Order: sequence, then C-alpha cells, then structure tokens
Amino acid sequence: MIIKSSTTLRNDYPSISNLAHEKQEPIYITKNGEGDLVLMSIEAFERREELVRLKAALDEAEREYQAGAPTYTIEEVWDELEKIYNDKA
Repeated sequence: MIIKSSTTLRNDYPSISNLAHEKQEPIYITKNGEGDLVLMSIEAFERREELVRLKAALDEAEREYQAGAPTYTIEEVWDELEKIYNDKA
C-alpha cells in the first residue's frame, strides 16, 4: 500500500504521477493525517474497471445458472458456431 500526503501531491506532483504509472496500484492520499483520496493511473483504473465488469458478468452468469438457464457442452457450442459460420460462407 502506497500512502502519500496531500502536501506531497501538491508540491511534487510529477513524482507522484511517476509512482502511480510505475507501480500500477492505488496511491492513498492523506489530508491532516487522515485518509482522503485514492489516486491511480488511468491504465490501472481501466484495468480495475474491466475486472469489475468481468466479475459482474460472471455473477450474472452464475445467477442464470442457479435459476436453471440452459447449459451447453463445448461440443454443442462448436456445432452451433460451425452452423453459423457455414451459413455465412
């Protein structure tokens, strides 16, 4: 966990920015000794957001499965894909 003060952020933004890009993890910013903000690079944020979207999709698939949604074997999936592909050829 990386913790920096708001004073460091204000007085030395370039080093905090470099640290965020180098470490690719959140930097916790404190104000008057208390947690205030979390800062991260855009790349790290987008990667984290993609993981959140993936987890949501997996949770939804699990709910559908638990509710009795139909399931398919890998062979059935390949057969369907071949039908679709061959129909377009």
